[in-house]
Amino acid sequence: MKISGVELRRIAMPLVAPFRTSFGVETSRDVLLVRVVTEDGEGWAECAAMSEPRYCSEYVDGAQDVLRTFLVPALPKNGVDAAAVGRALEPFTGHHMAKSALESAVLDAQLRATGDSFGSYLGAARDRVPCGVSVGIMDSIPELLDAVEGYVAEGYVRIKLKIEPGWDVEPVRAVRERFGDDLLLQVDANAAYTLVDAQHLAKLDDFGLLLVEQPLANDDFVQHAQLARLLRTPICLDESIESAAHAAAAISLGSCSVINIKPARVGGYLEARRIHDLARAHGIPVWCGGMLETGIGRAANVALAALPGFTLPGDTSGSRRYFATDITEPFVLADGHLTVPTGPGLGVEPLPDVLKEVTTSTEWLAL
Repeated sequence: MKISGVELRRIAMPLVAPFRTSFGVETSRDVLLVRVVTEDGEGWAECAAMSEPRYCSEYVDGAQDVLRTFLVPALPKNGVDAAAVGRALEPFTGHHMAKSALESAVLDAQLRATGDSFGSYLGAARDRVPCGVSVGIMDSIPELLDAVEGYVAEGYVRIKLKIEPGWDVEPVRAVRERFGDDLLLQVDANAAYTLVDAQHLAKLDDFGLLLVEQPLANDDFVQHAQLARLLRTPICLDESIESAAHAAAAISLGSCSVINIKPARVGGYLEARRIHDLARAHGIPVWCGGMLETGIGRAANVALAALPGFTLPGDTSGSRRYFATDITEPFVLADGHLTVPTGPGLGVEPLPDVLKEVTTSTEWLAL
């Protein structure tokens, strides 16, 4: 393909309810959308970077700047496809979320031109995926129980509780006692603990959890391996895994027995597929994490989650979990599952009227 230009579009998406984790509270999403225009059409993608560098070092203003200043100008002028984007951006260190957005927009344009879907291109093995939901830290246990009850009633097949020191064992105990042992339940610490907390974290072993996600620091494979030997509950790594090389190191060290694959965190869907393939070869289950995506990002994630190694329900919730109105046709939960889009590319389109209403700025970068 020949790319004529790239549009960087910022949109403001209020959340239906505040979402609190160990690193902060989100009440709205300042989303950067990337639109790649080619001689044959266009492709869309969503940058998962948040407003502040708390989940990781990236943030939305920085992502837009690095796209403008370095990444978009580095694109080949002709013969561009998603694989070529990865090669062109490799000299630039970090900025995985910005790179992922650009590569994904090119991949969407590429697949729209050939008539192939994200799912078929990546290797989807099923036409719908089971969905879990991530439940933020609440002000009280009764409030938490009410929230979980609502999600269970909606049909979500797995519940994930965000935890932090002071909000961990008792909330988990309350949810397990209220909803029973059959509820698929896991927790996510977002790196809020240290190895000193190992004895306390071991108390979670009593609740039959699927996993405890990212309990320790992002860059510490060694202490995660030590913790894994002290807990019966499987350890899942999220923020620690930024590439297939990181996944290989974690598996070799015994730092985890489950991996959460977030395509934006690892630099795109091609690297996400490589991590999936590596984990599957080693018998390591994976699941698809979420970053409060709109329908643009959600469509690609649902397609990825349909690959055969994704054996655990992901955070691929329905649109209404986060937004009163999505920028695409909403993803609607049916029997605890979301349908994998089958149309060309992402298989979804931004709704022009909604997109116009939520847009706060646009920037055109000609090649």
